[in-house]
Amino acid sequence: MRALDTCSGAPSSASGTFPGFGEGAPLDLSSAPAGALAGITERLRDGSFGAWSDTAAAVGFCARPVRLVGSSTTVDKATGEIVSTFSSDRTPLGVLYRACGNRRAEVCPSCSRVYARDTFAMIRAGMLGGKTVPETVADNPLLFVTFTAPSFGHVHAAKKDRSGKPQRCRPRDSAQVCAHGRPVGCWHTHTDDDPATGSPICGDCYDWHTAVVWQFHATELWRRTTIALRRAVATALGVPDSRLHHLASVQYAKVAEYQARGLVHFHALIRLDGPDGPGSPAPFTGDLLARLVEQAAHSVEVPARPVDAEDVPRVLAWGQQLDVRTVRDGHRTDDPDGPLAPEQVAGYLAKYATKDANSIRTPGSPRPHLLRLQATSRELASRAADHYGYALDASGKSVNPYLRLGKWAHMLGFRGHFSSKSRGYSLTLGRLRRARQRFQALTAEAHRTGQPLDVRDLDALLLAEDEETTLVVGSWAYHGTGWTSPGDEALALAAAARAREYDQWRAQRKTV
Repeated sequence: MRALDTCSGAPSSASGTFPGFGEGAPLDLSSAPAGALAGITERLRDGSFGAWSDTAAAVGFCARPVRLVGSSTTVDKATGEIVSTFSSDRTPLGVLYRACGNRRAEVCPSCSRVYARDTFAMIRAGMLGGKTVPETVADNPLLFVTFTAPSFGHVHAAKKDRSGKPQRCRPRDSAQVCAHGRPVGCWHTHTDDDPATGSPICGDCYDWHTAVVWQFHATELWRRTTIALRRAVATALGVPDSRLHHLASVQYAKVAEYQARGLVHFHALIRLDGPDGPGSPAPFTGDLLARLVEQAAHSVEVPARPVDAEDVPRVLAWGQQLDVRTVRDGHRTDDPDGPLAPEQVAGYLAKYATKDANSIRTPGSPRPHLLRLQATSRELASRAADHYGYALDASGKSVNPYLRLGKWAHMLGFRGHFSSKSRGYSLTLGRLRRARQRFQALTAEAHRTGQPLDVRDLDALLLAEDEETTLVVGSWAYHGTGWTSPGDEALALAAAARAREYDQWRAQRKTV
């Protein structure tokens, strides 16, 4: 079904008018669940559609907003004077709705786009400067590095040649078989959405347990890599680790991306600064930094204790496929495959910051190897109940870390942050969120007073670390999560989709 025309006031520019505006461009509700139309019709019939529309716009058309009831009072810290009061009773729907803020696109497309935009701004600032980061940071060496998981057995792959033509998966002599009597090759061509893509050539040869254990320790492997890199930089400068901060600083921003086989890659931007923080001259070039990254990545190991008495100890490391690309080598671009534009890299990382394990699951056609990784995670968690030499806590329970694998089975054993950065890379996501809140408050105040908002130095105004002069005292209670009817949720999702279309249209117009 298709319902509800969008507003007819179409924005226009020299590049044209967005086709999604106007009476002839209704929201697409064709994928709305059964019963949604009845809820939408009821909103129109009882006259509450306007109140819902205002509420939905206020939360950015969030798919699963949090509902709260209560009140708050804003007090001037200096005088104790009550500045304003607020109550959920005064909201359009009688309940305060707040955006869920979930970063995962599968959960909330609208909030995940806000998270992606913040991540893009944070990463871009660390590449080019701006938003309190000095613009001279653009002169420092910068690498784009991909750390891969090792091989735990041959898997089916969707391969293409340079022209994009599909290639056979793993062409081998058909007479060659593994220890289990299965062919070691595959002469088929696979697509990215083929359920077989990423699955083992032979499920019995594949080391499922080590794959899950590696995934479980991937964040520790990354932590040790950053330590090894800083030590390598200190050695290259001829100083002990403790004195590195007098000569240089290594900063990074990284995101995790699931591969089709169910294991994560880490994509990282690694920047070398001088001793005075972002923007201060680096002590050497990106070429040397690239060699030190390769040295650190290939030297790092993480010993993993056995899960139980039936398990074996392991030594975990990165895969052999380490991709180090130079975005900047000081003042020049040094990339044999073509320059990497900062916006391109920032957009790439921001996109993967909103993904999770669902990004590689095929709707309606489960991938057996992903189900197997989930089952293996739960199996190892159940086996970890036998503490096997691990200490016991005060209550007598085992502190075997693999007990937590059951909690992370839906993430295929990965328990780390999908997006993280070093302290000095750029500003934080929290600071960007506070800037957005400050902008909303300043805009509301400008509307109230009729005074125009001064935007001549907007970044400095919004990102200033001013001490708060007011105190908010409130009493709030949780009322629920999500819209109260399928129709409300369907409308919010459709409006969020239209907003995404508009953003894409604007981006395309900029490149024309």
